[in-house]
Amino acid sequence: MKCDRETLIDPDICLLFPKKEIDSPELTILVPALNESLTIGEFVGWCIEGVNKAGVRGEILIVDSSTDNTSEIALASGARVLKTPKRGLGRAYIDALPFARGKYLILGDCDLTYDFREIAPFVEAMRSGADFVMGSRFSGYIEENAMPKLHRYFGTPLTTWILNRLYGTRFSDIHCGMRGITKDAFEQMRMESQSWEYASEMVIKAAKLRMKIEEVPIRFYKDREGRLSHHRRSGWLSPWRAGWINLKAMLLHAPDFFFLKPGLFLFVIGLILTFLGGTQSTIGALSFRLHWMLLGVCVTLVGFSSFQIGVIGKLWHGYHQNFELKSRRFFSYNKGMLCSTLSFILGLILITPSLYRYLREGLTLPDVQYTGVFGLLLIILGFQIFGFAILCELISTRKRR
Repeated sequence: MKCDRETLIDPDICLLFPKKEIDSPELTILVPALNESLTIGEFVGWCIEGVNKAGVRGEILIVDSSTDNTSEIALASGARVLKTPKRGLGRAYIDALPFARGKYLILGDCDLTYDFREIAPFVEAMRSGADFVMGSRFSGYIEENAMPKLHRYFGTPLTTWILNRLYGTRFSDIHCGMRGITKDAFEQMRMESQSWEYASEMVIKAAKLRMKIEEVPIRFYKDREGRLSHHRRSGWLSPWRAGWINLKAMLLHAPDFFFLKPGLFLFVIGLILTFLGGTQSTIGALSFRLHWMLLGVCVTLVGFSSFQIGVIGKLWHGYHQNFELKSRRFFSYNKGMLCSTLSFILGLILITPSLYRYLREGLTLPDVQYTGVFGLLLIILGFQIFGFAILCELISTRKRR
């Protein structure tokens, strides 16, 4: 097998060509493989059948990190092979993207669990304008014993429900590995995940970038006799580890859901409680005094910290340009420095009488100084605004560069 390294940047990868090449393909079937000699030949045959049935010019690109003869079988069957080190499932797609020649991509597994003879719905959806087409086993067909009961009735439905709640989507099967995406959309996503979490990152970014998303039913089969799934090869903890890192991906990409909006709500509630306690107000049977004011101070600071984390997270991801433009106006360095200084000075003014009395009374305060408590709050907020302005400016500067 002759390795073409002339167009390759990474010295660790190697592109291999079959005897018969497809010119100017419209579609690339892009699939990673790891020691799949048992199924790879039949899988390539399925892909060729699917391409012919869909009426599309298509190539098959296998990203192979095997130690067996998977590459040789794939080449002999008519697929291109990109040999790469074993660096993770997500990394396999990142490595292979520059070598995918098709306008449309279909991703999946080469273990014959996904039916690549039926790719026409994916091609039709992308030709009709869809950026991202998700396969769904639950709206299609699942062969008996193809999916462990723990995954089918608990893990996948639960994580799908969580993602739909977080991102306002309507997926029925976010862990389905068979999916279609235009190459332009894939490049726009700028995938970063190196392992199993790539699946959730792709779904999340499709939603966050407001791509046109469709879902099509697919057929899902059990493993062939004699083959062990990659989860089973890695041990009983592997599915739990995959679920955990996918959950992590969901949380990392939802700063507005967990931090920004709740933080703003807590900040407003905290200020109200602080004001009511500081003015010793009474509403019905409730008498707001010092304990309410201290609670309000804590809630205000927690809320403001949460709000800052949410804004910084959204700026870091950069999904929405309008949010970035508004943030640069409202959270600019100059405005941040001005607000921070004013908050700090006003806090010092309010705390000065309490400090003077504390020194005059021999380092004791005979009663509560409500203005002093509010002054401390303003001093702390001033420092937080200062740090917030610096971080926002750092992120904006890096993005402009």
